Amino acid sequence: MLPALPDGEERELESSEEGGGAGEERRPERHGSTYHGLYGYRSGRSSQQGAGSGDGSRGSAAAETPSGEDFSLSLLDTNLPAEAETELRSFIAKRLTKGALFEGMGNVASVGLSIPECKVGCYYCRFQQENLLEMATLESDGGAPEYVVCLLGGSEKGLELFRLELDKYIQGLKISLGLQEKNLETCVNPYLRSWFENAVCPIQRVVQLFQEKLAFLLHAALSYTPVEVKNADERTEKDISRFLAAAGLQGLVQEGTMTSLCIAMTEEQHKSVIIDCSGPQPQLHNAGSNKFCEDWMHAFVNGAEGGNPFLFRQILENFKLKAIQDINNLKRFIRQAEMNHYALFKCYMFLKNCGSGDILLKIVKVEHAGMPEARNVVTVLEEFMRETEMA
Repeated sequence: MLPALPDGEERELESSEEGGGAGEERRPERHGSTYHGLYGYRSGRSSQQGAGSGDGSRGSAAAETPSGEDFSLSLLDTNLPAEAETELRSFIAKRLTKGALFEGMGNVASVGLSIPECKVGCYYCRFQQENLLEMATLESDGGAPEYVVCLLGGSEKGLELFRLELDKYIQGLKISLGLQEKNLETCVNPYLRSWFENAVCPIQRVVQLFQEKLAFLLHAALSYTPVEVKNADERTEKDISRFLAAAGLQGLVQEGTMTSLCIAMTEEQHKSVIIDCSGPQPQLHNAGSNKFCEDWMHAFVNGAEGGNPFLFRQILENFKLKAIQDINNLKRFIRQAEMNHYALFKCYMFLKNCGSGDILLKIVKVEHAGMPEARNVVTVLEEFMRETEMA
């Protein structure tokens, strides 16, 4: 069994360990159930003409927001049925009217549409092409063209887990749009159609590729050990890089600690973990693992039976949450051990039994480098752990 988590975090893990399919998030997400919509957005006086002429499959009347609004939404591209697209545009128009759609800030909501799924998660973002920002001051109407993009699939809860990935994906959309919309069919449409595959599925693909060897990848991510990928195609290399970034503790611990830990791990090992993808199964060299990572690897492998990419991300978030909890517990024990020898023994037993003592000790050593009393406690714990390994 995996270590206990706070209330509200155990449901997903229990389903992943048992390989069951009872939970709502447990249903497989199919690529055919993902949609997108791209709109040109104009506000003020420029709204009378709109920002585009549609995707060629709909008339201009069907591609405009209702008159009377102080803005215009012009359909540029979508794979939604006509009725569902109209409903989506109405949803976005309401958000714009309420002033709840700020430039460059992605949002996630649940939207009911006339599609087989009825209700889906919707990531939506208003953005402006970066190369047009300087041109905005030169426009006689006081505004440069902007866009609203909608990515739909899964549930609101599921998409919320991938908000950062989707924000980055929209940055790529800005590049695909280019200076004009002439490349809509050749670049923008394929980019939008593959959003789910490229932004949501990388973690799932990595789990399926590494299987039991995933424990080594989890260990490298937690310990900030450098990783070098060889003989892999571009997508696989990007998938591994995204997995390592998602499994790391960036943003959850002090930035200075992570920087120091990266330097310490590089200096200590002098070797990167090598992942050779030349064969059907990746081969890893110079890789380490521990019981903590092996336990969580089983949660991922068991979850693979359901084929739900959102479940994998939830497991990954729970994995990081438990790591942070263990770090905080160890830091609390160390503070107590500065004045209490029994607490020092509690520190040792915690490190011995938590399954990730090797990583935790390195992290707290970096964090307490400038604290003499705490550093002394860490030094004693290092000696205890070395003696345990040699026994």
